[in-house]
Amino acid sequence: MSGEAETMLLKAEPRVLDLAGPVRRSWRQFVRFLPNPKTTPFTFGYLVLLLGTTLLLRFADESLTNRLLQLSSTDAHNLWRRPLTSLLTSALWLADEGWLVYVVIFAIAVAPLERRFGARRAVVVFFSGHVLATLVTELPVMGLISAHVLPNSAGHWLDIGVSYGFFTTAGALVFLCRGRARLLALAATEAFIAVIYVSDDPTTLDSVVTLLGHAAAAHFGLLFWGPRLRRASAGRTLIPPGMQRPESVV
Repeated sequence: MSGEAETMLLKAEPRVLDLAGPVRRSWRQFVRFLPNPKTTPFTFGYLVLLLGTTLLLRFADESLTNRLLQLSSTDAHNLWRRPLTSLLTSALWLADEGWLVYVVIFAIAVAPLERRFGARRAVVVFFSGHVLATLVTELPVMGLISAHVLPNSAGHWLDIGVSYGFFTTAGALVFLCRGRARLLALAATEAFIAVIYVSDDPTTLDSVVTLLGHAAAAHFGLLFWGPRLRRASAGRTLIPPGMQRPESVV
């Protein structure tokens, strides 16, 4: 190798190292953004559980999976007959097989809340929204069926999924944003709810119930959990960083 070529190589090597540094940092930031068992154990464990139930629906006997879904559904009929079972198990299933989509959704909404406030608080926010939105939407259906305003068939439809819990955490995070970011996040959340409704069959009762459930969950997170989490977050700033621990807001 000539002396001139060696000199050029030595000059180029630091530039290559300078480019490698930002790439490594960007990759680390991306990996840290994803749910993992160390920083977001609830989000990570829940996604693993949903992956298991999704695979069960994909490969298990159809008669078995149909029976499991019927037992887990929080439709009015099933909620009246087995309220605890349906409320607890309806959030263990995904309405479709798009598990990877929910990884992105949970990384955007659930994981950030857990990283900031801890796993226990994330569990409470998520499942309180799931239960409340289910009851807010299905109890009126029960009443209308009992009053013979709606037919009995209105109480029999497959109502499963994690969207109520997701929208509750999303609503809480919207409140924690500040200024223009809060308005943009609120507009994005409301638009997402509208898109889900329009992309389904808007004329059916189950689509209307789901729309109301999404709206109730998002605004429950926004108006109830958001202010409480903001106060809890403000209280923690007064404690030295090394001594901060998640505090209960319930």
